[in-house]
Amino acid sequence: MSKICQVCGRGTRASQSRSHSNIATKRKQFINVQTKHIDGEKIKICTKCIKTTAKDNS
Repeated sequence: MSKICQVCGRGTRASQSRSHSNIATKRKQFINVQTKHIDGEKIKICTKCIKTTAKDNS
């Protein structure tokens, strides 16, 4: 499953996890992608876009 929002195009970001001795190892930060039915179409959308579309519809 791809971790890219089909609305805004946001995807994974590169970051570092730090140990107790402050050694950095590379890791990925994934966005919170949900599958939703919008206008009869099933899309993968991030939660930030879900909140924005809820504001626009209200």
